[in-house]
Amino acid sequence: MTFLRHTAPALALILTACGGQPQQQGAGGPGGQAAPPPVSYVVVQRQAVPLTSELPGRLSPYESSDVRPQVNGIILERLFTEGDMVRQGQPLYRIDAAPYRAAVASARAALSRAQATIASTEALARRYGDLVKINAISKQDYENAVASAAQARADVAAQQAALRTAEIDLARTTIRAPISGRIGRSIYTTGALVSASQADALTTIQRLDPIYVDIQQSSADVLKLRQAIMAGQVAKDGNAKVALKLEDGNDYGAQGTLRFADVTVDQTTGSQIIRALFPNPNGLLLPGMFVRAHLIEGTQQNAMLVPQRAVSRDERGNPVVLVVGAENKIEPRPIQTSRTAGDSWIVTGGVKPGDKVIVEGAMMLRPGMPVTPQPWNPNAKPAQGQPGGATPAQGK
Repeated sequence: MTFLRHTAPALALILTACGGQPQQQGAGGPGGQAAPPPVSYVVVQRQAVPLTSELPGRLSPYESSDVRPQVNGIILERLFTEGDMVRQGQPLYRIDAAPYRAAVASARAALSRAQATIASTEALARRYGDLVKINAISKQDYENAVASAAQARADVAAQQAALRTAEIDLARTTIRAPISGRIGRSIYTTGALVSASQADALTTIQRLDPIYVDIQQSSADVLKLRQAIMAGQVAKDGNAKVALKLEDGNDYGAQGTLRFADVTVDQTTGSQIIRALFPNPNGLLLPGMFVRAHLIEGTQQNAMLVPQRAVSRDERGNPVVLVVGAENKIEPRPIQTSRTAGDSWIVTGGVKPGDKVIVEGAMMLRPGMPVTPQPWNPNAKPAQGQPGGATPAQGK
């Protein structure tokens, strides 16, 4: 064993002196040269791409009504439980009705008096009509009698209106729900004095199923999209769908639909409000909640997509991709992009359909180097030492 340990180094020296070289590991080509490194590519193609945006939004109720008194008085009773669902017309508060019952009784008595007066004045007008024909009375007396009868009829109509007004005020002493929905907390309690002219609401009712999502989008983006639609570059979806992501990051299961875009631009933020409608049968969505909305604005025809991981930036910050060129050699290409679509860029220039854009394997490679191209498999894991994504070539 000692002899072998001493003879092994000597044998290596003899082989070296004779021109022998140890065989290189990983030699894949003739003459011991390494094969060109493998890269993965995608072929640029034209296709229809849905234009999606993720925008912030706030939830607002489908209907909202502040409950206010329409007569003056003291609240005697509250007839609902805070937070419950209420129906339209359901009694909510009772106001002291004694003064209004008295007003109704007074109006009814005045109407009876007016009705009694009209009977006598009309009878007098009829008698004077017969007498004036035979010149038994003057024509002036007859006209006065006719005018008195007409005035009595007008008094009856006025008293009927007064009675109706008193009855309306009496009915308003029971405050009812103007809409159906979920009722909030009561600001006023039993014993509080309220008036028809007060600014504060007694409570608020909100209808939450369905519910609105008010989405803010830059007016510049809206203008750009409208110009693209007018130019025929983007096809507008007639019934665009919207998806929601909640405050905790989870997706809201149901989809909504776009309703309209506001006709004015906020002068402070430069944004427009886009309103979407969502079903909310379980009451999970509440007014004021912050959400992220994913909306499909339209479909761009003949768009070219390049994976984001294939795009890098040069020293000036311009987007660059690496393309498999002639003889399978690397070529850097500056490109122009408009926006993202999922995990890809929509490219408007710099590449053309049929180009092979490198997605993986171009790390540390230089322009002009030969490579072994293969189609990119997005589900395959990148090999060790070959991080995904192209990098801008250096030393050009």
